[in-house]
Amino acid sequence: MARLALRALDEAFSVTPAAFVESIILNGRVNATDRATGQAIRACVVSLVALRKDFAELVLDEPRLDPQQCLHRLGATVSKHPHDLEPVTPVVEADLSRYRIITETAVVATLDSRPDLLQMNPYDFERLVRELFEAMGYETWRTQGSRDDGVDAVATLTDPTGSTIFAIQAKRSKNVVPVNTVRAMSGVMHDKDTGYGIVVTTSWFGKDSYDFAHRNGRLRLIDGRNLKALLAEHLNIDALIGLPKVPPGWQAADLV
Repeated sequence: MARLALRALDEAFSVTPAAFVESIILNGRVNATDRATGQAIRACVVSLVALRKDFAELVLDEPRLDPQQCLHRLGATVSKHPHDLEPVTPVVEADLSRYRIITETAVVATLDSRPDLLQMNPYDFERLVRELFEAMGYETWRTQGSRDDGVDAVATLTDPTGSTIFAIQAKRSKNVVPVNTVRAMSGVMHDKDTGYGIVVTTSWFGKDSYDFAHRNGRLRLIDGRNLKALLAEHLNIDALIGLPKVPPGWQAADLV
């Protein structure tokens, strides 16, 4: 277990830029059955926050290295009885308390067979984006309008390693999304300790936005034609995008 944890950290640090990733949270979980109840569980048996500078001091290929002592040196919380899947409390879990969550009703069922995304009111468009992410396997919540720094929805995606929070902004626009909007999302991610930020739009992004997202590494940009394809794939909605002109690099068929 200790070797797996160290290898996961080593690979994660090796493929991420040092300028952007200073630390990694690792929650090691095991899918199993609770013998007392017969129910499926995902027991957390190791949890730690590893700083890059501390991890860099380890000589992992040294034969005399003790993996368990390594985890202890990194400040890990480790199950005292891992064979019995005795759980430990994760050091960090997804925290939605930083967002103002509100409830809302579904919108997909009320749409025409070929809705024009630009003709939808902003709230319906935000709900449509949220329902799209739900269809893609995320759990989503809507944030309180105008009071959450431009975040329209919050989504979590759970996998065997734990839960990741995504801050989502939905922009119903006819014009290119300004690079400042993308940069602002990066600030929101830092302020709210969000794993990833996603900006979804009916229009398009410029080169500066894509370059910034690439440097950041945790920003995802979904333009109108990609949004249209995702709606068709996951919600079976053949949407229109009534832009007044074909964006750079697009085809006329991308709009209809």
